[in-house]
Amino acid sequence: MTKVLLLGNEAFARGAYEAGITLASAYPGTPSTEILENVAEKYKDVIYVEWAPNEKVAFEVAAGASLTGARAMATMKHVGLNVAADALMTLAYMETVGGFVVIVADDPGMHSSQNEQDTRHFARFAKVPILEPADSEEAKEYVKLAIQISEEFNVPVILRSVTRISHSRTLVTESPRQESDKPIRFEKDPQRFVPIPLWARQMRVKVEQRLQKLKEYSESCPANRIIWQDRKLGIVTSGVVYHYVREVFPEASVLKLGMSFPYPDALIREFAAGVDELLVVEELEDIFEQHIKALGIPCRGKELVPNIGELSPDALQKAAQAKIRKEPPAPPPALPFALPSRPPVLCAGCPHRGVFYSLTRIDDVIVAGDIGCYTLGVFPPLSGIDMFLCMGGGVTLAHGIDMAQRNNEKPQKVVGMVGDSTFFHNGITGLLDIAYNKGSSTIIVVDNRTTAMTGHQDHPGTGKTLMGEDTIIVSIEEVGKACGIKNVRTINPRDITGTVAVLKEATASPEPWLIVSEALCPLHDRSVLGPPLAITAKCTQCKVCLRLGCPGLEKFGDALTINVHLCAGCRMCQIICPAKAIE
Repeated sequence: MTKVLLLGNEAFARGAYEAGITLASAYPGTPSTEILENVAEKYKDVIYVEWAPNEKVAFEVAAGASLTGARAMATMKHVGLNVAADALMTLAYMETVGGFVVIVADDPGMHSSQNEQDTRHFARFAKVPILEPADSEEAKEYVKLAIQISEEFNVPVILRSVTRISHSRTLVTESPRQESDKPIRFEKDPQRFVPIPLWARQMRVKVEQRLQKLKEYSESCPANRIIWQDRKLGIVTSGVVYHYVREVFPEASVLKLGMSFPYPDALIREFAAGVDELLVVEELEDIFEQHIKALGIPCRGKELVPNIGELSPDALQKAAQAKIRKEPPAPPPALPFALPSRPPVLCAGCPHRGVFYSLTRIDDVIVAGDIGCYTLGVFPPLSGIDMFLCMGGGVTLAHGIDMAQRNNEKPQKVVGMVGDSTFFHNGITGLLDIAYNKGSSTIIVVDNRTTAMTGHQDHPGTGKTLMGEDTIIVSIEEVGKACGIKNVRTINPRDITGTVAVLKEATASPEPWLIVSEALCPLHDRSVLGPPLAITAKCTQCKVCLRLGCPGLEKFGDALTINVHLCAGCRMCQIICPAKAIE
């Protein structure tokens, strides 16, 4: 056994290897993405890995493998579990055969997400166990523990990560792989695997019986433990927050809940009885606090610890200063200089910029955006997105707005925008809805041939699998035609003149359109689009070029320049310059 320094996501991948997992499926989403990338890089000789079109597919593929007796894993971020929830709820009734773990990475503080969610709610909702590691070592070990629990109780197990676990490094002790001795073969048993009402009613009773057994197990689960110290203050916590608690309250006794559902009520009562004052410190929702109070145990929690944003030692210091301790915490060291702000922006040469700029040339248009790099088009000067909701929502929101205005004398023009990976994830069904229900929206798929926002992963339109094998390239245009869209057009978004012409034609049409904006992501492709450009003496200071919002265009006083180190040579600024001053 050797010790290595691993990111939490690397440790989850190592845990999958050591646990004897043979199949893993996922849809990429920060902060979970690197888990399967590491499995593919290091362990694909013994673990089959794949990018699925969405999280529901990934969950169901792994569930199918589990029903054969194989050990399986699905990974996703917190909003991905929303997509997979339908499958989770029913698999909890059906029971698993081989060990099944779904790793869900929450994002407190919304570092790269559109909302905050606490996945512990899903564990209670589905009545399945959930484990919460506190560091990379536990991330690895809890994958093995999840498989063990899953096989002992025939239940899917949720393993909850958070951004701080997934993207921080701690020491991990590597161990050998533990293969399952179960044969991989599906054994027919309709009363167990076919949840029609007749049999699902019996399954429902078994869910409650299993939950009771899991509660009994949680009392002695090695992931739950009491650290007795000064008994004046006792703290109940879980996950990475355990380390913050130990840092801020080093003298306090702690109940660390690594298996945070089902609740170990007897252990909680024992701990509460052994301390003078009980504090519950949990990230996001007051799930432990509510349950402990329901047990009739007085405690404090969210009155001191915020339920919004990511926790940190500093946040707990404020709680300590406010109610627990009298001495003020030491102030953090001041930086010797002010850090410049770095607002998110589309990269220089990004083809999405051409689409957004072209949309500003269309009068009275509403743009429904989606989840991806192109969401950055909402910021000035492009200001190109009016709303977005969730994966695939760009298509369906546009259709809803369109149909709500169907009897207006002069309806607004409606455009829905979606990325190529998001189109395969959840956009196709919305496009089918538009065609079937006779909508008239214009849908733009900004196709840069990669899942760019999460780090350039492959998808069904790239021609590569996660294991690096060549495969089919799914045509977005042909899928659109198969859905029933008659007006399908492919454009080069850097040709702004041509793009504006197509958009005007599409938005003026009473029929639905599918426009595929096809151009490679320059950050991923790494090819040079052209030589760097420069602004000449012909410049009239009209500042039209600045409307592109390109980071390569810079303004110092009244002077406009192009930063040759940032310029990608895409020529979009040259195309729109009325003075022809860019060469």
